[in-house]
Amino acid sequence: MITRHRTEPVTGSAHFAFTDRWGGVSAAPYGELNLGGAVGDDPAAVGANRGRAARDLGLDPARVVWMNQVHGRDVAVVDGPWGADAEIPSVDAVVTTRSRLALAVLTADCTPVLLADPEAGVVGAAHAGRPGLVAGVVPAVVGAMTALGARPDRITAHTGPAVCGRCYEVPADMRAEVADAVPGTWSETSWETPAVDVTGGVHAQLTALGVRDLHRSPVCTRESDDHFSYRRDRTTGRLAGYVWLD
Repeated sequence: MITRHRTEPVTGSAHFAFTDRWGGVSAAPYGELNLGGAVGDDPAAVGANRGRAARDLGLDPARVVWMNQVHGRDVAVVDGPWGADAEIPSVDAVVTTRSRLALAVLTADCTPVLLADPEAGVVGAAHAGRPGLVAGVVPAVVGAMTALGARPDRITAHTGPAVCGRCYEVPADMRAEVADAVPGTWSETSWETPAVDVTGGVHAQLTALGVRDLHRSPVCTRESDDHFSYRRDRTTGRLAGYVWLD
């Protein structure tokens, strides 16, 4: 199943979508709709799943841009898909002004961040795990969009399914370090131990940057059997978030 959202200003529309784990062809422990190509799944199954997900969204599978995600803050501005023989760069955010070019981000507990300013004709996607959040991937992707004409007060942002602050247990010193770098992340698990709320930190950063139209998925991946969770299962598949312009 794919959850979709749409933003329609006068000048055009942007589309946002997040997958769950169902409707694909991968076998356990990647069942069913694993979209991650570097987790040990059969590459043919991953390709079939990516094709199926794209077509379900009305997209050309060949016009989906994937990233080699490394928990950093680097951003790539793209005009088209990577070439068939090209090495996919190690980045954690992508931005484009091209219509019908979908940007994809893979997650299995990290926070997928999808952004669009349809009036400027700019969209972006970012992978915000704890290290990338602290490194500044969120301000980096907003900055890259702004350089292309976007305005933070016009940006719509959707964060997708991710591990919640009540489930992301960390050592106390790590919680303190993250919260010192990114206010809004301090949390406690439901069993009363130190925790980090990555999505809360993403939203705090976006708000500080002037982004006002914010939408947060209520799904915690660790708690949901309908979603992949690395913290829960370790060997597992990857979900995807997609953003594109008409």
